[in-house]
Amino acid sequence: MNILAVYWDVDPVIFSLGKLEVRYYGLFFVIAFTIGYYIFKYFFKREEISLKLLDPLLYTLIIGTLVGARLGHCLFYQPDYYLANPIEILYVWEGGLASHGGAIALLLAMWWFARRYGRKNQFNFLWILDRLGITVALAGFFIRMGNLMNSEIYGNETTLPWGFVFLRKGELVAKHPTQIYEALAYLLLFVFLIFLYRKKLPKLKEGTLFGIFLLVLFAARFFIEYIKEPQVTFEENMVLNMGQILSIPFIFAGAILLLYSIMRGKPAMRTIPQEKKQNKQPPLSTTRGTY
Repeated sequence: MNILAVYWDVDPVIFSLGKLEVRYYGLFFVIAFTIGYYIFKYFFKREEISLKLLDPLLYTLIIGTLVGARLGHCLFYQPDYYLANPIEILYVWEGGLASHGGAIALLLAMWWFARRYGRKNQFNFLWILDRLGITVALAGFFIRMGNLMNSEIYGNETTLPWGFVFLRKGELVAKHPTQIYEALAYLLLFVFLIFLYRKKLPKLKEGTLFGIFLLVLFAARFFIEYIKEPQVTFEENMVLNMGQILSIPFIFAGAILLLYSIMRGKPAMRTIPQEKKQNKQPPLSTTRGTY
């Protein structure tokens, strides 16, 4: 027995009410969306966007994330099984969400949101993506901690003193807690991005924040995948696993977007046209004051 290892045997279910189970993974998902909601509220207040848009934004994010992440898992990792049993794509309670699928769906969802609400509120697709990257980095931290509570998506064998023995999975040796590695990487990325937004926004170019988000998050994911165990059997004989292959386009997209933002990007901070500002001012009184 490796006395320096962490012997992990946490029940992923917090409590049960009949057939209803409340799990840490679901709780962390709710926490991530709740905190993200209030972070966007801060963004909207700072840049004078109607808070009425928060609810449709939240619904768009939830639907896009869940649908995209589920379809991503089914089509990227087990297409043969789910195409033969399509009804089971709906069985989200059985597990199986892929972050790359969620990322693709979120891009499409935010494109729709920007088209639907952006023009009359003076923001565009890149504006919403810059701020979305901040909240998604934090959400990634909570989701990976949920994976830890589920004893899933861990790494190869290690002799390092912080290795985890995942007893619920029948493991007898310590494995890299790659969930924690990723969670910490995403948390540090969130701290850096929110710092840039709070302190440097007037100097930033449109697309810079999201470019950094894509480049750093998926680069971290790419390198951590080297010490992860294969999630599905067909990855065992691959030079790069599916997570790495799917990360490469996002890394390139982040680098290209970052270069574009530096070379040709517009100011990242939302600007209100002068006529809009004038329309917001209350009309001057035409009555003579009394003294």
